[in-house]
Amino acid sequence: QVQLVESGGGLVQPGGSLRLSCAASGSIFSIYAMGWYRQAPGKQRELVAAITSGGSSNYADSVKGRFTISRDNAKNTVYLQMNSLKPEDTAVYYCNAWLGSLNYWGQGTQVTVSS
Repeated sequence: QVQLVESGGGLVQPGGSLRLSCAASGSIFSIYAMGWYRQAPGKQRELVAAITSGGSSNYADSVKGRFTISRDNAKNTVYLQMNSLKPEDTAVYYCNAWLGSLNYWGQGTQVTVSS
């Protein structure tokens, strides 16, 4: 069992930055692949970025060059650094931990990009 708690969301102006954090507890964090998803109103949840247990990462085309995912296994935490934010990045952002058939979600944190 893995518990995930996101933080760092909020209101930011276009062009601004935010860093999301996801703290994990309850299992061996380092063996899980981790991801950040987002869901905007009326839209399906989509993968934003993911990082494997070995540190390899991949990104949605819409955020490449602007977002960076990283993990600190010593702190059981995964981060999403978001730069050059756009209004279309507005969504609830969810942290995900995945290992084989095991799949865990956080409660989500709201990110709003607006002037």
